[in-house]
Amino acid sequence: MKSQRFMLPVVLMLLSAVAFSQSDLQKSSVTPVPSEAQKSFSTMKSLAGDWEGPVTTDIPQAMAAKMGADKIGPIHVSMRVTSRGNALVHELQEAGTPLDATKYDHPVTMLYVDGEQLTLIHYCDAGNRPRMIGKMSPDGKRVEFDFVDITGRNQHQHMHHSLFTIIDANHHTEDWTFMMGDTPIHAHFDLHRKG
Repeated sequence: MKSQRFMLPVVLMLLSAVAFSQSDLQKSSVTPVPSEAQKSFSTMKSLAGDWEGPVTTDIPQAMAAKMGADKIGPIHVSMRVTSRGNALVHELQEAGTPLDATKYDHPVTMLYVDGEQLTLIHYCDAGNRPRMIGKMSPDGKRVEFDFVDITGRNQHQHMHHSLFTIIDANHHTEDWTFMMGDTPIHAHFDLHRKG
């Protein structure tokens, strides 16, 4: 009789373990539907690789000369998926320049899904970090990022908006808007996959 009393709790524990494992098995067999943010992020991750192309801006000529931006050459963009697929690193520099952040611009942008939002943080050469939230167009060809907030110094000169447009697997454009006080300055990159 004593052994039967001991066996009952053991049998109950085994049955509950089997029930929980079956429940977990049923849960894992259901494929979760990706959120809009996850779909947008997958689209952005498809751009991983090296890109180069010309830049056009609407900077007034006098301002461009004063800033040393009147002779902008082609741009090089590197994008790579990192953190076990949870982040996309976007690095930008003038094509043909060394990676020397003391002499050349080299902003870094990080993209990741935060809750239900595709988030972009731009680590700007201006010394600040604007945060933007992205949404994909219904046709899946464009991901547009709108300004949310900013940290760091020099908050009156910051990146304010970006738009990525996928033409095909080897061609995309990027449109970036930089706020110079109250004046928006637009830059358009026409990028082709390198190699």
